[in-house]
Amino acid sequence: MKIYEQTELDFKDVLVKPKRSFINSRSEVEVTREYKFKWCPRRIVGTGIISANMATVGTFEVALHMMQNKMFCCLHKHYPLEDLIKFITTNDCRDYVFLSMGLRDEDYEKIETILTQYPDKCRNICIDVPNAYIPRVKDLVIKMRQKFPDILLMVGNAVTAELVEDLILSGADIVKCGIGSGSACITRRITGVGRPQLSTIFECADTAHGIGGMICSDGGVVHIGDICKAFGAGADFVMMGGFYAGCAEAAGDIIERKFITNQIDEKTGKQVIETKQFKVFYGMSSEYAQNKHYHGMPKYRASEGRVVEVPLRGSIDKMNQDILGGLRSYMTYIGARRLKDVSKCTTFYRVNTQLNTVFGE
Repeated sequence: MKIYEQTELDFKDVLVKPKRSFINSRSEVEVTREYKFKWCPRRIVGTGIISANMATVGTFEVALHMMQNKMFCCLHKHYPLEDLIKFITTNDCRDYVFLSMGLRDEDYEKIETILTQYPDKCRNICIDVPNAYIPRVKDLVIKMRQKFPDILLMVGNAVTAELVEDLILSGADIVKCGIGSGSACITRRITGVGRPQLSTIFECADTAHGIGGMICSDGGVVHIGDICKAFGAGADFVMMGGFYAGCAEAAGDIIERKFITNQIDEKTGKQVIETKQFKVFYGMSSEYAQNKHYHGMPKYRASEGRVVEVPLRGSIDKMNQDILGGLRSYMTYIGARRLKDVSKCTTFYRVNTQLNTVFGE
């Protein structure tokens, strides 16, 4: 048994220090960057925002909207091969779409077919395993890199420098970092395993960049400011699931709930009943997801995800506009003209309170 005495930090534990800037307007900053990878020979210009490969937000419709802003979408791994082929052959998916796979043989066969038969359509692959510390993950990274040396390969999830280094040296271009920080994840509650997201980014980004790799911060975003903090801490990409779950374009059943308000109807003298709409959003390790996509929860497993009802939040285009606006403002505050420079320009304050919650968050 060992205890690390150093306090680990999350997004809520810090604020960003403003700095003198020579930028006069948010319009002067560049929120895209050119990505150069350790193994993949391609270069991609984009804003490093990724919609997660979850069943409700890693969809074709979400992908089309993300691509419009040079953002990325990681498609969920439950699409049939025929549907994936149709999508990548009718849309330009070369830069901003990732195809997902797990450790199952059928996942590998599906991705192998696409990479072999449609080599110029989509070569961005995400190996998505909640626990990347198991040996089979590294073995699959090596296998994929050897067989398809030119693919852009992202793998996760990890929270420590040692594994990030191992996966990158084995063939990964990007390591997805975060365990238990997602809004629909209860891994920390069920297993006690995890690490605060900001400290995860600090350590993993430093290690990855030292050997030519990159990281994607996965989970923990509550506010747009958390995206800014993730980039400031060194993340190259920021992945979100729950943040997009309430958008009109996201998949998921729509549920209506009625609420009694404090307003009084002048005609009836009764309290006004308000109807609100919600979308069902669920963690991919939840029992709900296992029943929906894998024909039931195996007896040796416990549910590590939750099912939640997310209020409808409008269009994903408006959400992305707000994200980019927040990024531009953040960059103006710290004097960073390019997205690539934000970690060099960011200084964090450790704080006890970051938001005034008198009227809610």
